[in-house]
Amino acid sequence: MAILSIQSHVAYGYVGNRAATFPLQRLGYDVNVVNTVQFSNHTGYGKWRGEIFTASHIEQVIQGLVELGALENCQAVLSGYLGKPEIGREVLNVVESVRQQNPELIYLCDPVMGDVGRGVFVQADIPEFITNYAIPQATILTPNHFEMELLTKQAIHSVVTAKQACAALRVNPRQIIIITSFKRDDAPREVLEMFLSAPEGDFLISTPYLAFPKAPNGTGDLFSALFLGHYLTHANAVKALELTASSVYGILQYTFNQAVREMQLVKAQTQLIQPDRLFKCEPL
Repeated sequence: MAILSIQSHVAYGYVGNRAATFPLQRLGYDVNVVNTVQFSNHTGYGKWRGEIFTASHIEQVIQGLVELGALENCQAVLSGYLGKPEIGREVLNVVESVRQQNPELIYLCDPVMGDVGRGVFVQADIPEFITNYAIPQATILTPNHFEMELLTKQAIHSVVTAKQACAALRVNPRQIIIITSFKRDDAPREVLEMFLSAPEGDFLISTPYLAFPKAPNGTGDLFSALFLGHYLTHANAVKALELTASSVYGILQYTFNQAVREMQLVKAQTQLIQPDRLFKCEPL
């Protein structure tokens, strides 16, 4: 099976397609990669060089894939950082086009817009585009806590308010929503939680908190890629989340132990397919 991943690219570090492609390949998927930007490094360093590609550039790359027949076996589309709404429209165009051939196409939209402590770091019209156009087309949504509050315009501080926010955001009963880095007021301080709302029900999963001096960027991109890969394999959101959370924790624990800035995807790659610890979802 093939996956089309449309995200940012950096020459150094692991965010966007650099955080998604190798893990998906390690799970056994062919990945067609379309880069929305090319930066020297991710913006977490505070300075970078490069540029955001135009929508026309993205359209031309995708059209080249179409002409090669490379999207005929496409089972899923993954999108992350878009840069501009025009690029987002190209993503939705290809989703619509591929769905004409494969109505069961899965579209995972990671609505990359901001985070706690950093605020919104995308153009002002990106949140509106995601709300009005991307979310209605998405099979799976993976916002972090900050992004979920931004999309729903609701404060989320408990399991109850998380359920309410997911109900407000969901556009069809089959849609899967995962709030990554879920922060409820009564959570134990030593854990990191994720909240899943899916046709199977609502679930919570937690992994130990790792006190990085500066947390690695790209963990959300890694999470979305792994969840998509596992969901394609198992067609079960709960199992996909358990495997994903376990692998992400394994990668981060190795990175933490090495005391380095970037996720160690290559050196710790066995965690992608056989994590040392398996964490389980708790039904709510």
